Amino acid sequence: MVTARLFDQAAEDLFGKGRLPSSIHTCIGEEAVPVGVCGVLKDDDYVLTTHRGHGWFVGKGAPVDRMMAELLGRSTGLCKGKSGSMHFVWPEKGLLGSNGIVGAGPPIAVGIGMAIKYRKKDQVVVVQFGDGASSEGSVHEAMNMAAVWKLPVIFALENNGYAISVSSRCVISVEHLAVRAAGYGMPGETVDGMDVVAVVAATEKAVKRARRGDGPTLLEFDTYRYHGHSRGDPMHGPYRTKEEVESWMAKDALKLILERGLVTAEEAADIEQGARAAIALAIEYAESSPEPAPEEALEDIWA
Repeated sequence: MVTARLFDQAAEDLFGKGRLPSSIHTCIGEEAVPVGVCGVLKDDDYVLTTHRGHGWFVGKGAPVDRMMAELLGRSTGLCKGKSGSMHFVWPEKGLLGSNGIVGAGPPIAVGIGMAIKYRKKDQVVVVQFGDGASSEGSVHEAMNMAAVWKLPVIFALENNGYAISVSSRCVISVEHLAVRAAGYGMPGETVDGMDVVAVVAATEKAVKRARRGDGPTLLEFDTYRYHGHSRGDPMHGPYRTKEEVESWMAKDALKLILERGLVTAEEAADIEQGARAAIALAIEYAESSPEPAPEEALEDIWA
């Protein structure tokens, strides 16, 4: 979780200095969800993420030096410098791609779930999406299909309260999005997404259900992004108050771990020191890596 946060903070800093060729969407504040979920998964389980996916890649074990190289558009990046922040892919760890299209991940997850079932594999697929995407027709079609065919899909709904600047309170008629699972005959659970222990417990239950062949689960993780939607969005913006942001920061996932005594202050300091060193090396690796040759733009392309 510390590595995920420091990675995104470093990416923000690099963006502010004009050293990234594309924009970024950070998950600062939300780290307990991707790290908690991925901590339950096996290496060969699959994960699909959205444009706000860096934490999921860190949680699943993608190398941060190659992630940083990808952000800087270098040939040593995860996708040889071609994907930018919003389209990371790392199949070696089951990370089949980030996607900037709202609601596009769940139907793809259903296809992967069908493949797992057809091949009789002991695998699951987790698909991350947000509260804004939860009202897209593609998401509901995907949940229905996954439930009908009892596919090993875990729908990981990161409810951070906003779709860009639109409050979910203004456009969603239910208080807890997890209740929508009942319409498809699957379990739904609302989880404190700032509590990594709660995230792990809920994910373990959903993964066991999926591996037994009992079908999908909808997990709604209540969480919060501390910063704006993207780097073009002010931290608070006109759509949320400073008091609201600060109230969520008071529930910070990293603070909660310390308060519960899950790690000591000394252990936390050692963890942060190690993570900072890893991020510094990642930046050094990325900046020393070559940019792709122009002719490489036509490689690795389906036509």
